[in-house]
Amino acid sequence: MREMRYEAPGTLEAALALLSGTNGRARVLAGGTDLLIGMRAGLMPELLVDIKGIPEMTSIVADNGGFRIGAAVTCMELIEHEAFAKAWPGVIDGIRLIGSIQVKGRATLGGNLCNASPAADSVPAMIAAEALVSIAGPNGKREARVEDIAIGPGKTSLAKGEIVTSFLMPRRLPHSGDAYLRFTPRTEMDIAVVGAGVNLTLDASGFCRQARISLGAVAARALLVPEAAAALIGSRVDAAALKDLAAAASSACRPIDDKRGTKEFRIKVAGVMARRAAEIALARARGKS
Repeated sequence: MREMRYEAPGTLEAALALLSGTNGRARVLAGGTDLLIGMRAGLMPELLVDIKGIPEMTSIVADNGGFRIGAAVTCMELIEHEAFAKAWPGVIDGIRLIGSIQVKGRATLGGNLCNASPAADSVPAMIAAEALVSIAGPNGKREARVEDIAIGPGKTSLAKGEIVTSFLMPRRLPHSGDAYLRFTPRTEMDIAVVGAGVNLTLDASGFCRQARISLGAVAARALLVPEAAAALIGSRVDAAALKDLAAAASSACRPIDDKRGTKEFRIKVAGVMARRAAEIALARARGKS
């Protein structure tokens, strides 16, 4: 049986040195809720780098009116962070759906993104929120949009030795609201058949001035759907705009058939869930919960 080396560095620099210095298969341990399942299935790394002891990766701090969230911050820490939950209730919608309370006590935003599941619940909400990802690696630091990290099921755009260090949630504009909804066959601890994240901002007259729409579980990775956002911008988010939004969301889908849903079902449900999420986001932008 092949031995696995475990390291728990106390600094980002030490973690990067470990990851770039190995020639074998290395994995990062944040919450471990997906990693441990793979390890039990026989996907054992040669090096396991535990990042939970790195301060900047386990903190939530104010940043230019927004929030800087360490990649190893747990879901429950975000849910219980009153200022963040008030500013970004749609992101919290998605985080609340990540497994049981016990799982949320371990699972992290960084892990949910880098696991690169097309059905990850936090990802469409973060894409809709226009969140940025900070990445560090052997060639220095860079930023990317959340939608550019996953490139397919289980695959990311991160280069060898690179690691996601934090997320930047931007400053919340007045009269803004966001929401995330998913459809599942069961009500608890299931995987999304379709997920929809919506983020919108109204002007003083009640017209939509900005919008971002994202869909999960309907393609090889979570999608940003600008055509759906265009259906809302310039409107009062009325019935006609919501109908156009639903049609654009359905048209953007590129799903698969599997035991949890057919292509046709996912395409139809995507429009329904996007419209319903937009209605919730609109109510929140108007100051209603």
